Order: sequence, then C-alpha cells, then structure tokens
Amino acid sequence: MGGISGLRHSPRVQFSICNEIYQGWPLPEIFRHARSAGYDAVEIAPFTITPYVTDIPTARRREIRDQAAAAGIAISGIHWLLAQTEGLHITTDDAAVRRRTAAYLVELVRFSKDLGGTFLIFGSPKQRHLAPGVSVEEGCARTLEVIQDAVKAAEDLGQMICFEPLAPSETNFINLASDAIALTHRLPSPAFKILLDVKAMSSEPKPIPQIIHESRGEFFYFHANDKNLKGPGFGQVDFLPIGAALRKVGYDGFVSVEVFIFDEGPDVIATRSRAHLRRTFGK
Repeated sequence: MGGISGLRHSPRVQFSICNEIYQGWPLPEIFRHARSAGYDAVEIAPFTITPYVTDIPTARRREIRDQAAAAGIAISGIHWLLAQTEGLHITTDDAAVRRRTAAYLVELVRFSKDLGGTFLIFGSPKQRHLAPGVSVEEGCARTLEVIQDAVKAAEDLGQMICFEPLAPSETNFINLASDAIALTHRLPSPAFKILLDVKAMSSEPKPIPQIIHESRGEFFYFHANDKNLKGPGFGQVDFLPIGAALRKVGYDGFVSVEVFIFDEGPDVIATRSRAHLRRTFGK
C-alpha cells in the first residue's frame, strides 16, 4: 500500500498496543514496558488521561510525547475518541449536539498531532448508535456533516481519521467493512479512511482474509484481537491466514493489540500477544 502525502509511513508492519490494557499504570511505565515487550508504538485512549482532551494543556501533551520518546517508543495515535464524554454524538437529530461534536473532533485531531501520533480511530459505538426512527442514510449524512471539519484539520496537520466498522452487538451503524468504505468514499480525502479489527470482522459473513483483500487500499490501521475480546493468541481466531492476507495486499501500517477483557493482567496480555504476533508475522 503506497504512502500518503503528509503522513509518516512505515516501510514495514509495526506493532502497537493500546494503553488501557495497562489498567491505570503511569504512562512512562506503560511506554517502557511496551518497548521491552517488543512493541514499536502505543495507542492512546484519551479517557485514560481525562474525559476531555481540551483539559490537557500543551505542556502536558509535550510531556507525554517526550516520555514516549525517552522510552524509545512511538505513539501511533488515539482511539475510543468519544468514550466517557457527555453530550457528544454524531448521528443524533440534535443539531447543537452535532455541532459540539464536530468542534470536539477537531480538538482530537490537534491532540493526536501534539502527542506525535498520526491515526485517530473512530469507533465510539455509543456515540454513533442510530436512535429509533433514524435511517442509515440519515446517519451517514449526519456523520459526514459532523466529521468534515476534522477531516480537513487532519489533512492540514498530517493526521488520518480511520472509521471503524463494529459488530452489530456493539452498534447498529456501520457494521461491515464495505459500509465503512462506502461512507469514506462520500467524503473523498487521503485523511479519511477505515480501520479493520479482527473482533469486528469475526461478526461478518465473509472470511477475514477475504475482507482484507476486498478492503485493499482502504484500510490504514489494523486492530489485532480475538472474537472472545482478548488478545491475539488467547482464543480460537487463526492469525496465520490473517497475517498472510495482510502481506499479500502489501499492508505496512500498524498492527495494534486491542483487548477488552483484562483477566490475565497487563504483563501477560502484552507479552503473549506480541509473541503470538511474532509467530504470525515472523517479526
């Protein structure tokens, strides 16, 4: 997959891990542990720092960026963009809420840039869920209305917003990779693409390698997890054909470990997930 103007681009697959897996560890300790476990980057969930990024001053943002650099690890970007916020939603019929959400998404783009990240992963199932009576078409139109200023900011700041298809068990809006691709095509921009997530793809009727092949050139970030909500290698999902499919389509972005059940604890989750990905990808 070719590079995108204005965005840092990896010449090979790099491995990241989401910081909420560490369950409240201080960020410097997370950065050091992730690096020692063999990761190239950490993906930040803003709510683990504060519910609203507008409350994080420039000096604190610089400090986080410097802490990662001191540990020898990158920050790939941010996800769970609207988690634990109040009064923000992208498909609501309340125009005032949509305007507030649009403005906040621009602030998130700036926050990612300040941290040294590149990718903003838009999942946030509760803040996109269609209310009764709202059609999918209305949801798409409102989403594009809300996100357009953030996409423009991302273009200007060398960032990328990746819309994440999620399983029907999480939301009723944009469940298939093909639906997410169709949405981004309605707002053509090199800064508006999609993410593929193994857990979410496990809910689709197509095999995961087929989804990867059909999404070639459209996805620029990849979440590695199992459909049991744990890390890669902690369940029944076979990552060998997934890794093979990613290689075949020429994917050379981040593969990021995202976990929702933390029973094994941060150290085991991080180290076993990375070891499994090393066996899968040979890196």
